[in-house]
Amino acid sequence: MSGVVMDLDVKKIRQDFPNLHVSVHGKPLVYFDNAATTFKPRVVWEAMDGYYQKYASNVHRGIHELSEKATAAYEATRGKVQKFLNARDSKEIIFTRGTTESINLVAYSYGRHFLKDGDEILISEMEHHSNIVPWQMLCEEKGCILKVIPFNDQGELIYEEFERLLTAKTKLLSIVYISNSLGTINPVKKMIKAAHARGALVLVDAAQAVGHRRVDVQDLDCDFLAFSGHKLFGPTGVGVLYGKAELLNKMPPFHGGGDMISSVTFEKTTYAALPYKFEAGTPAVAEVIGLGAAIDYVLSVGFERIEACEQSLLEYGTRALQKVPGLKLIGAAREKAAVLSFILPGVHPHDIGTLVNDEGIAIRTGHHCTQPVMKHFGVPATSRASLSFYNTTAEIDRLVEALLKVREVFP
Repeated sequence: MSGVVMDLDVKKIRQDFPNLHVSVHGKPLVYFDNAATTFKPRVVWEAMDGYYQKYASNVHRGIHELSEKATAAYEATRGKVQKFLNARDSKEIIFTRGTTESINLVAYSYGRHFLKDGDEILISEMEHHSNIVPWQMLCEEKGCILKVIPFNDQGELIYEEFERLLTAKTKLLSIVYISNSLGTINPVKKMIKAAHARGALVLVDAAQAVGHRRVDVQDLDCDFLAFSGHKLFGPTGVGVLYGKAELLNKMPPFHGGGDMISSVTFEKTTYAALPYKFEAGTPAVAEVIGLGAAIDYVLSVGFERIEACEQSLLEYGTRALQKVPGLKLIGAAREKAAVLSFILPGVHPHDIGTLVNDEGIAIRTGHHCTQPVMKHFGVPATSRASLSFYNTTAEIDRLVEALLKVREVFP
């Protein structure tokens, strides 16, 4: 492993994650399901416990001390997210329940009010279902046309096809930064520039990106960007939508209720200013505070070290899995994150998942909410080992040993 990786001190890092030290079937856990959700460092749930034990209260409007402290902590996370993404202003940061809700918010509040019959929405063949279904629903309602950028058998978008599909009719490009099922890192900055040249807006699904590399929304120049806290070593049930203020200001609210209003009468309601216009009701206060702690933690580790560590693990894992007879990796993009999806011909992925679980190893099996990807490769499902900076080469070796045992059961 490289010097940068060794500098990370993975052994020390692992002490920050209590879940890494449990046993499954009497064996030390190996957790390779990070693309589904990451483990949380101790500081995250300590921050959430601190809220519940010391100043649990609703945020905004309360003038008592607990509410003011809760509000300060809640809004401090908004500021952390702004700096984390390099957004121009904290009002461009909207708290949601996760990437799925963030994308639906844009589809509803922007799409339903600014797109019309015949307008084209461009996505890719490798999108998560959460970046397919909302646009299909919008197209059914508004008469928009959904077009799909194909990818090749390496798992890379065919850029020439993207350029061909991108026309003056394209009003929105909604593209995944890093594929959850292939690990492909898409050239989103280049795609955003091309889309803007055609007058289209761009939404980036960064759910799989923000925990693995630095994401700068001003450098990308994306119009919207979505991510989930639980894939960033933070809590479930909280996420973020970033949007350029000039767009968010002209979009109507997604939900109606408390905290998103300026004034309510039976004759007329006026809405609050950004970002509160999109945050109706009591928010997930503890989860937002936990997200702030997760961001602090990731930044303390450092993205340069995280990327170096995970790329080293990816290279090691790619070589190691080749020791398993017949194993075929699905997704071999030149630019790729630490995701190892594979099949064993003659063995259903669910059987693989069950047998490696007996060895204390957690992988993900299924279509990974990317059924079009499975269709492309002509398989019903894959097995996926998704790695994080707290994983080790020794854990990869254990996966290989477990897969060799699978081969003994299914020769």
